[in-house]
Amino acid sequence: MKLFTGALIGAIIIFVFQFLSWGVLNLHKAAQQYTPKQDSILSYLSTQFDSSGGYLMPMPPPGASMSENSAYMQQTQGKPWVQLQYHQSQNTNMVINMVKNLVTNFIMVLLFCWILAGFTKNTFGKTFLAAIFLGLIIFLHGTYTQHIWYEMFDVGAHFTDYMVSWGLTGLWLGWWLNRRKA
Repeated sequence: MKLFTGALIGAIIIFVFQFLSWGVLNLHKAAQQYTPKQDSILSYLSTQFDSSGGYLMPMPPPGASMSENSAYMQQTQGKPWVQLQYHQSQNTNMVINMVKNLVTNFIMVLLFCWILAGFTKNTFGKTFLAAIFLGLIIFLHGTYTQHIWYEMFDVGAHFTDYMVSWGLTGLWLGWWLNRRKA
């Protein structure tokens, strides 16, 4: 029950910070910029794709040889490029997305609590540092590795998300999981 409660409150802490980061504080605005040309761009794109999908442009055609790929990379070096996630239909059901996010956060924090429960001599400081390190590992493995290959305009906001949300979760779990110890 202690791990379950710790995970539930930890999931809520991460959820609230995600809400603040993406909504109220708008830390990710650099990756969600407005263009007054959006209607014409979306109208044009809807005539170009048969289905939803992710696209990286420019790209050589499928089946190109290694030498063709190499030549293509040299030809496009220094020119504009785009990474596009095209969806034929927008789903704005925020309730479902929020529930999925909260459940995902709960599973993450519960797994982290399970790892912490295996520490032979856990302390507030160890729990807090483990949470910070976990946030850093998640950032480095996911967001930063992706940023290395496909530059992201909000990489700093993602770093803030992981460090603050896992830091706050670490403070909570450090207190909750280590209270009443002799």
